[in-house]
Amino acid sequence: MNGKNPLFELFVFLQDPHLVASFQRLCGVRGTAREAGRLHPQQPAGAELAPALDGRGGIRTQTLTDDENPEESSSSSSVSERSKLTANGGRLTGATSAETPGQSTLRPRRKNSLTGEAGQEFLIENRFWYYLFTFGTELGNELFYISFFPFIAWNVDPFVGRRIIMLWSWVMYLGQCTKDLVSWPRPMSPPVVKVEMFYNSEYSMPSTHAMSATAIPVALFYMTSERWEYPSTLGFIVAPCWCLLVCVSRIYMGMHSVLDVIAGVLFSAVILLFLLPLLDVIDSFIMTWHSAPLVIVSVHVGLGLFCFTLDTWSTSRSDTAQILGTGSGVALASHINYRLGLLPDPDGLPLTLPALGAGLVLTCLFRLLLGVLVLMGTRELMKALTIPLLCRLVGLPGHDVRKARQHMEVELPHRYLVYCAVGFNVLFLVPIIFNLLSL
Repeated sequence: MNGKNPLFELFVFLQDPHLVASFQRLCGVRGTAREAGRLHPQQPAGAELAPALDGRGGIRTQTLTDDENPEESSSSSSVSERSKLTANGGRLTGATSAETPGQSTLRPRRKNSLTGEAGQEFLIENRFWYYLFTFGTELGNELFYISFFPFIAWNVDPFVGRRIIMLWSWVMYLGQCTKDLVSWPRPMSPPVVKVEMFYNSEYSMPSTHAMSATAIPVALFYMTSERWEYPSTLGFIVAPCWCLLVCVSRIYMGMHSVLDVIAGVLFSAVILLFLLPLLDVIDSFIMTWHSAPLVIVSVHVGLGLFCFTLDTWSTSRSDTAQILGTGSGVALASHINYRLGLLPDPDGLPLTLPALGAGLVLTCLFRLLLGVLVLMGTRELMKALTIPLLCRLVGLPGHDVRKARQHMEVELPHRYLVYCAVGFNVLFLVPIIFNLLSL
């Protein structure tokens, strides 16, 4: 016997960054010769690229200037520069000799949220996969959440809307805490090409995108299957396709290993097994108990304080504060709505889908646009109020907002308070405006 554990070997294989890089190459993502030369100017052509560790599990890259690499300077100066904008906002940079017809040289669309690093250039040989997986990864980002959840609450079913937001906040909170406990770094680059950089400073295991992509469609199907009349096959098709698209997109983007996304799916499934049967009890407590507001705020603040002591500062801290604030605000609004008799749950189940017509579509779109504008206004107003107040409380100058938000004692309560107000207005202020306007 060689003493090797097959399960351990499987884990090592699924976590291997070369597996991620192989999938990226299969989908037409490649690093450019220009960037490979900058990272490893002395490396022979075709040799294996080895990452340099910075001592904290991250990757330290070295970028040479044109003066330090004369060959690079002379070759790049002979290439005509061209700049275009792709449909999804990616910047098409100057073409190099490595680019051939049908290829696009791009950089990540958003900079690293913590360091501001823009990332390295990469080649896209198959634009279909690039656009598809860019869409897939956006299904786990803030823009999607701030539009999809309110759309469900405002245009489909407030009952489902409030429950899916509360369930999502628990799933995401547990995922973020687990990331900090496990503390596994993102896949190494090279060999992985970083198509996305925004979350690159966070830990990797498990993938919270995968957790969200499992929880949202499965929970929606669970909550609506007996409330609404529609073909059950639709849920069985949409849920796995949604989950698969987001999970594969995270591997394509170079943000997660295969093991990360598998763990995210399984972890989310376990959480759902515990929480879905308890939704009626939790929802009843939030809506009806007189002490619910105090419990809601105390529990969310306590969970935040626990999570923030797990590790040193990272961008996941502000994301966690944002998640907890949203869940707290929605829960508080649900309690107040019940007390005031606003947004009552409809009678006569199961509900039937209305006939889809131009008038209904336009009304839904107008409600969504107006509601999102109110939420954006809420967010900006709360930012303007909370940052100067928090700076004064902790003794920091408040004239430079960007610098002030780099301090944990400002950023974390700021994020919590801002998104608590946003979550509150999703179910309180915006529906009141709709009633006043007879929408």
